[in-house]
Amino acid sequence: MNTTILAIDLGTHTGWALRHLDGTTTSGTVHFQPYRFEGGGMRFLRFKRWLSELLTSGDISEVYFEEVRRHAGVDAAHAYGGFLAHLTAWCEHRNIPYQGVPVGTIKKHATGKGNAGKAEMIAAAVRRAFNPADDNEADALALLDWALHQSGDDA
Repeated sequence: MNTTILAIDLGTHTGWALRHLDGTTTSGTVHFQPYRFEGGGMRFLRFKRWLSELLTSGDISEVYFEEVRRHAGVDAAHAYGGFLAHLTAWCEHRNIPYQGVPVGTIKKHATGKGNAGKAEMIAAAVRRAFNPADDNEADALALLDWALHQSGDDA
């Protein structure tokens, strides 16, 4: 393996999975909820800072993100759009290729069902020997697994 891949489930509760050059995987969920008395853009500044901190663990060669086409509400849509804009600009600035992958594609890859629920996604991650804290981390792990299968570098 000669690439470091970052997979992200964008949102206020961002799931992430990072495949390192040595083949190990780290993952988790980071929270970017807005705090009281701060401006609306602060969550995005914290997101960009977090992305840059990930770079300290080594070069990131590729970024994959969960491409959401439908949102439960306006606030979720606005937040997703903000995170997506900052992610793609961050990647462009560093010449890191990025790709969105539809939610159904990720779920079908992980579970065999394009409309799998949160519990099914967590169970799929557990079957692959991971212990995700929540569905956001499970989604990121599934996305990373999908990306590795696409590149022929199966986990």
